[in-house]
This record gives sequence, C-alpha cells and structure tokens, in this order.
Amino acid sequence: MTKPPTAPHRGRSSRPLASPRARRRYRTVVVVLSVLAAGFAVGLLAWDNPMPAGSDGFWRIAEMRATNLVVMAVVAICQSVATISFQTVTGNRIITPSIMGFEALYITVQTTAVYFLGVAGILAVQGVPQFLLQIALMVAFALLLYGWLLSGRYGNLQIMLLIGIIIGGGLGSVSAFMRRLLTPSEFDVLAARLFGNVSNADASYLPVAVPLCLIATALLWARSRRLNTMALGREASTGLGLDHRRETMRVLFLVSILMAVSTALVGPMTFLGFLVATLAYQCADTHDHRYVFPVSVLTCFVVLSGAYFVMRNIFHANGVVSIIIELVGGLVFLFVILRKGRL
Repeated sequence: MTKPPTAPHRGRSSRPLASPRARRRYRTVVVVLSVLAAGFAVGLLAWDNPMPAGSDGFWRIAEMRATNLVVMAVVAICQSVATISFQTVTGNRIITPSIMGFEALYITVQTTAVYFLGVAGILAVQGVPQFLLQIALMVAFALLLYGWLLSGRYGNLQIMLLIGIIIGGGLGSVSAFMRRLLTPSEFDVLAARLFGNVSNADASYLPVAVPLCLIATALLWARSRRLNTMALGREASTGLGLDHRRETMRVLFLVSILMAVSTALVGPMTFLGFLVATLAYQCADTHDHRYVFPVSVLTCFVVLSGAYFVMRNIFHANGVVSIIIELVGGLVFLFVILRKGRL
C-alpha cells in the first residue's frame, strides 16, 4: 500500500522573503526604521524651539527647519539608491559611486572658482543656473567615461573603475595644489564648502533637485527586476535574455544623476552610501531590490537625521556631523575589508 503524497510545507515559497518569519522580520525592520525616522524628524522640527508650541512663531521656525529635512530626504534617497544600484551592476559590495570621481570634480569646481575669483568665487558658483551647470558637468563626465569605456571592443567595467580612480586622484591633486596657493581667509571659506553639510544646500535648489531625484529613483525602482537579474552576473543575465551592456549604461546614467544631485546639493559624503548599503542588506536580509531600496532609504534618513539631532542638540556641533559619518563609514569599510580579505 503506497503512502499518500505529503502536502507541501506551507511556510516555504520561492519569494524573496521565503518564510513567514523572514516576512515578519522585514515588516518589523521597516516599522522600526519608520518610527525612528519620524521621531528624529519631529525632534529636529520641535526640539529646542524657543517659541511656545502651536504659536505662529513656533510654526515659522519649524518651517525653516523643514527645509533641512527635505534636503536630508533628498540626500538619503540619492545616496542609498545610487550606491545599491552601482554595487549591483559592478558586482562588488565594497566600491561606491564616489569612486567615479564625482566628488573630486565637485571639489575641483569649488576650488577653481575661489582660486581665480577669490572669496567672491563662492558666490559665483551659487545659484540655480550654477547648480544645474555642476550637475550637467558631473553627468557629462560620467557619460563620457561610460560611453568610451563600455562601448569599445575591449572596454570593461574594471578598466572603467580604474580610470575613474585615476581621474579622481588627478583632479584631487590639482585641487590640493590650488588650495596651497590660497590665502588663509580664502582657504577657510573654501574648507567650509568642501565638507558635506546639509547647511550647504540652498532652498532654491530644491525645485530642481527633488524632481531629478524622484524621477531617477522611480526609473531605478521600475528596473528592480532587471537589477535582480544583473546581480547574477554578466553571463547569467545575458543567458536570461538581458542586454547586459545596454542595461549597465542605463543604470549608470541614472546613478550619475542621483550622485550629481546629492554632491552638488550638500557636498561630498564619501562613505555615507557604503555605510547605508551595508546596513540595508543586513537589515532587509534579502537581495531583491524591491525590498532593499525602501530599507536603504529609511536607514540613510535615520543615520543623517539622527546624527544631526544628536550633534546639534546634545554636543552643539553642527559642522562635525559629516566628519562623524565619514569616520563611522570608514571604520565599517575597514571592518568589511578585513573580514572579507579582498575587494
């Protein structure tokens, strides 16, 4: 007498979050991050507000502080989505879009303006037209690099990354040489612009930065399934019918827009994207970009808003927030390198 076939286990599936426990864990992570993000946002708006709660003065001050929250949200979306997408197409969890020289180009533009125009050069690179020009320069630089190195017969991603490092190092050397020739007063003014800081952002940039950020992010979100396929590698994705090179060009173009917007808005933040991407993969516990993207954005906003809340209201040191983030991100980078033993 044969045994009747056993029913399949209801708890197993082929979904990205295969088990009920994994799905509960993911929902818990999203809820916790959302609560933390909302808490830090309310704290930045209301904490240490000198006006009585609910008064006209209170809401005016809160409205002024809300601009910084919008900037943090834009930077969080740009840095997290761009870093995860970039790591997917390059097949490496260590490198970030900063390796392509975006920040070196930003530093070169700012330094050149002060070198030739003096302190007035800072004003010369401010304004919506100048903001658009900086974004256009960064995106054009990226497209030139991608188009040249990825469309040729012998072009490949590894050579592109290596040349990006070389170009970034060269621009950094030129900027360092010009900074050595500046007067102390010019150097002090320039140094404040070369550290990533939310206060560097101008509210007039947001009508341009927000649509660019949302459009590029929406396009990358719509390509989540293709990114999942690209994460399998060039050969596997090509075997599944995906034009790997063309898709790589499209993703890198959108990544360049996000990184250009973030860098031109607040300045360079080298290790923020790496820190957030590493935490997001650990928290989401899945490789599906449809689930990783929301967790990464929430994580980045919590890191930024939490760092600014703590440093501003407890240590009264707004200017060192980016330094703390870079320090923590650098330590996490070294930990991952030492743990993996390779790039």
